[in-house]
Amino acid sequence: MLDFIKDFQSVVIGSLDEKGNPFSSYAPFVYTNHRTYIFISNVAKHAINLQKTPKASLMFIEDEAQAEQIFARKRISLQCSSKMINTEDEKFISVMNIFKTKFSEDMVSMLMGMSDFNLYELSTDYGEATYGFGEAYNIGGKFMEELVQRTGGTGHGHKKS
Repeated sequence: MLDFIKDFQSVVIGSLDEKGNPFSSYAPFVYTNHRTYIFISNVAKHAINLQKTPKASLMFIEDEAQAEQIFARKRISLQCSSKMINTEDEKFISVMNIFKTKFSEDMVSMLMGMSDFNLYELSTDYGEATYGFGEAYNIGGKFMEELVQRTGGTGHGHKKS
């Protein structure tokens, strides 16, 4: 899993709004210490949603231009629990330093100076990966970072005419 997501700069985020409806957005992210971190504004709908319902779905999906087959784009979907990290927490500074290294130090420092931006930690509860037709895996392992072969399925099969 880590090999697949290492070159991504942003992640698609699914959250639930105040009426329980799904809402999709995205945010730049860093992945460190077995967690995904996003730094987003309280004004953003997905931040409001995460504050009310601390569950999210993260999707890393292969660029359409890179996909061999549009019906089988490589992707990883993670179901996560989220929590806001306090600016006084040691973790805040260490994660924000990674943001500065991965992205522009000037941009991240400017965002850190805005009072409405918060850091969210997303911990994977479960997930799945699809790398093509018949190549579906569960996400598992001690840190929820390993591809685990699915068992007991019969595959896609073919419709009878």
